[in-house]
Amino acid sequence: MLIKDKLDGIGYFSYEVLSRLVQNHPEVEWLFIFDRSYPKEFLFGPNVSAVQIGPPSRHAVLWWIWFQLSIPFILWKHKVDLFLSPDGYIPTWGKTRALPVIHDINFEHQNHNLDPVSGAYMRYFFPRFAHRGKRVATVSEFSKKDISASYAIDAAKIDVVYNGVSDKFKAIDLPSIEAQKERWANGTNYLVFVGSLNPRKNITGMLEAYQMYRRQGGQAKFILAGANMLGAKEIEKRHSQNPFREDIIFAGRLAEEDLIPLIGAAQALCFVSHFEGFGIPILEAFKSDCPVITANNSAMPEVAGEAAWLCDSNNSAEIAQAMLESEKEEIRQDYIKKGRVQVQKFSWEQSAMMMWSSIEKCFVND
Repeated sequence: MLIKDKLDGIGYFSYEVLSRLVQNHPEVEWLFIFDRSYPKEFLFGPNVSAVQIGPPSRHAVLWWIWFQLSIPFILWKHKVDLFLSPDGYIPTWGKTRALPVIHDINFEHQNHNLDPVSGAYMRYFFPRFAHRGKRVATVSEFSKKDISASYAIDAAKIDVVYNGVSDKFKAIDLPSIEAQKERWANGTNYLVFVGSLNPRKNITGMLEAYQMYRRQGGQAKFILAGANMLGAKEIEKRHSQNPFREDIIFAGRLAEEDLIPLIGAAQALCFVSHFEGFGIPILEAFKSDCPVITANNSAMPEVAGEAAWLCDSNNSAEIAQAMLESEKEEIRQDYIKKGRVQVQKFSWEQSAMMMWSSIEKCFVND
């Protein structure tokens, strides 16, 4: 997941947490194992060495080969004390301690959001990863309870390591806001979604809500920033049938320098997923003084607190009403102020400390 210019949620977690762990713990010898060529900038200090092994783990069969054959050999060869897996996959055999970071188990509840082979692989192996691990880390109290209940694991074995948010996200000034509106929406206000275009993200539900919002007098355009994934054809179909499709803009996956001001100038972030183990875009919006419309399920209320509109992801009318309220400046400012407070609860520095605490627990009573 640590791939240059292609970091997603787990990739950002890996980058931000590992870079801090390396700097904070020079006494530790870190071995980074890559499945493809890697830029030297991902080696975060002189106490890091790296090895590239194959095959590139790009689908279920290669996942099995990489984690069940290639990784155990490297762990044995280098006499590794602990295998920390930021994406949760670990060997199911061998003597090396393992600490999987299982961000969420949405594939147990939303199995239609993955191709059948990948979904079957995850549903078969992740319970085994969780039981095999010396401990398990996850990114929210919600996911901790979900993993514990779904896999019959003592909650005391599971450590919460929250995500953080980059300091690059920040409020922008009025001229910059106007420039972004001009760039993306012909000078008008816009709502924004950030994330992969996956059925779990409820894109079709938000498009339906947007149609209701416009029919009730809403004026903002709707910009979706993210790469196509499974379910893109259904999104395209819904988009083509939407009478306001000319004001719905698919921006694709954006580089950070484009994404940051896009969020900062938005009327509101619409992030009303059916399931999230965390929801980093919520924090990115809070840091950017952008109010948030999100869902009342899974981990999103935990991340957003009382600083966002919380909607039923299956109720498009409720989402549309939040979109309408986001046009009222007094309400917007109230949520912006609450967001500034809520986001202070999360930082990558805190995440790294929580991760280190989980690592230390792996060596207790040995």
